[in-house]
Amino acid sequence: MIRVLAIHRTRDWQGDPVDRVTLDLDDRYRRRAVLTGAGGLTFLLDQPSAVHLHHGDGLELEDGRIVEVLAEPEDLVEIEAGDIAHLVRIAWHLGNRHLPTQLLGETLRIRRDHVIEEMVSRLGGRLTPVSAAFDPEGGAYGHGRTEGHVHGHGHGHHHHGGQTSAHE
Repeated sequence: MIRVLAIHRTRDWQGDPVDRVTLDLDDRYRRRAVLTGAGGLTFLLDQPSAVHLHHGDGLELEDGRIVEVLAEPEDLVEIEAGDIAHLVRIAWHLGNRHLPTQLLGETLRIRRDHVIEEMVSRLGGRLTPVSAAFDPEGGAYGHGRTEGHVHGHGHGHHHHGGQTSAHE
């Protein structure tokens, strides 16, 4: 099976792609996976550690051909506020809950979640449901992902039911 030799970041590659692979956010964070493009090309992504693929990235195969990565549209909500101060406050609350959040200038984008949407509304946010590519901000140190409770520091949090989880 042909393997991915290199990953070229968003449109940092030349020419037309030989195929395109469409993946949602979760499927764009992989270390090792067999992928099949829309045109039927099957190839192996095998990296030393998990990588986050972005919409527009080019996967260079061993033979020099490029497969373009496309972000699959997901059910999201766009958040706007009356002013930047309110938007920053909402962003703080989302970050405090470790929610993957896409920053789009004066708009935030998160996955649909009725509990979080209610909280955002109470904070004065205006919500618009959308189906769009989701490419949230990376971790606090410029790499990795922000999701659930994955961190680079070791401490415990008390969660529902009083359980404590150790962080990675």
